[in-house]
Amino acid sequence: MLVAATFAPHPPLVVPEVAAGAAGELAVLRAACDRAVRRLLATGPDRVVVVGAGPAAARWADGDSGSFAGYGVALDVPLGPGPAVGPPRMPLSATVGGWLLARAGYAGPRYAVTVPADVSDPELAGWARSVDSGGVHEGGFDGGGRLGLLVMGDGSARRSLAGPGYLDPRAEGFDAAVVRALREGDPAGLRALDPALGAQLLAAGVPAWRLAGQLGLSQTFQAELLYDDAPYGVGYLVAAWQV
Repeated sequence: MLVAATFAPHPPLVVPEVAAGAAGELAVLRAACDRAVRRLLATGPDRVVVVGAGPAAARWADGDSGSFAGYGVALDVPLGPGPAVGPPRMPLSATVGGWLLARAGYAGPRYAVTVPADVSDPELAGWARSVDSGGVHEGGFDGGGRLGLLVMGDGSARRSLAGPGYLDPRAEGFDAAVVRALREGDPAGLRALDPALGAQLLAAGVPAWRLAGQLGLSQTFQAELLYDDAPYGVGYLVAAWQV
């Protein structure tokens, strides 16, 4: 049973070791992420599932890890509380999600699901059923219980001339629709996001937001938007939902 969801972006620069001398530039964003994750954990979930985008649909669990080596820092992040087994393979969304959970001191069960931008509606529904029932990890999630979601995703990367995708006049309106859904605790609004437009606008969060929306369709949430800004021309949003 879903009891709470936290939404956070996953820029590598949110990690101080990666940002180095520029770490202070995202200090407010980092603090908002910390606050939102603490709210999630305060609801007492029996398990936390990190939801993010990836090149393919995949399951991640204890023993899996990600790395920031591609960003010039020899920092590996295991998803679980124990050591990683094998080389780091998780995509950025799950890696930053694991980092946020470790930073918050979470020691409970946690798993990750990543889905691609072109995930079909039936596939999306199937993943939502698996996460909700505890059937994502091979052998299950150790039963049902109280589910907390850590939903990782960036908004459009075309919010300004300095953005990675240059400026697109549609980007601000697209991100505004995501803001409304997050502020109002509206899972249907997230589920209805246009994946094709999201891909054009380089909005990496769309697959994860749509999956979270699918999971929460039958529930009502109290919601608070904790951060909404576009440094570097990329929309970063932080929100906390509680059933």
